Amino acid sequence: MSAVLTQRDGPVLTVTLNQPDRRNPISDPAMVDALCAVFEQADRDISIHVAILTGAGSAFSSGGDLNAMRPDAGGLRAGLPAQTRRNYRAGIQRLPMLFQAIELPVIAAVNGPAIGAGMDLTCMCDVRIAGQSARFAESFVKLGLVSGDGGAWLLPRIVGFSKAAQLSLTGETIDAAEALRIGLVSEVVPDEDLMATARKQAHAIAANPPHATRMTKRLLRAAQTAELSQILEMAGAMQALAHATADHDEAINAFFDRRPPTFKGD
Repeated sequence: MSAVLTQRDGPVLTVTLNQPDRRNPISDPAMVDALCAVFEQADRDISIHVAILTGAGSAFSSGGDLNAMRPDAGGLRAGLPAQTRRNYRAGIQRLPMLFQAIELPVIAAVNGPAIGAGMDLTCMCDVRIAGQSARFAESFVKLGLVSGDGGAWLLPRIVGFSKAAQLSLTGETIDAAEALRIGLVSEVVPDEDLMATARKQAHAIAANPPHATRMTKRLLRAAQTAELSQILEMAGAMQALAHATADHDEAINAFFDRRPPTFKGD
């Protein structure tokens, strides 16, 4: 069984974590490899304008596989601590680096519990929409661990330091309504409407010129750490590229012709 399923709907790619019997853990090398391969390929394909990431079954992702954390399981944990460090770098830590690097916008459609690394995976995405049954927990501390996949970097940038500290230090689980209140997700909808809502959002993004949406995402990501002067320099360079696209000319012409634009990614 494939660790990840993909489905194409025009410019929208839906990516589904596909280990529902295990609640879609993401720490396995096969899952990491599959996710990296899918998103790297999609990022290279300008005809894909946006991706939706969701989970099969009743969970978005349970995070790490606890069975693989046993001392003799041969998972991320190794007998030699230095090897454990290398396992993280070569394994699950590839995901936050990938999601930070790609320009393809990604929407998380959180269809159930997103726990530990599963919650961090939602934080790696650009937009988060939750079904009412979604639950979130930055639960590492309850296992005597810390977030090994970037949660300490991601979460404070989304909900602020104080709330991120509260969630990380207590390991408490919050429901979708609380996630919406603190800004962890942008929208909560009935479970049966989740994928339709995510697709509607995806098509709203995909309706825009793909070069502009990708550069907009790159600016937003860079602005998380860069100074204003650096972002202005980057924006000026990207604006020069955007002005040279046929899609920009089409948008201007359509405005004056009072007609809907037709963008081709040119």
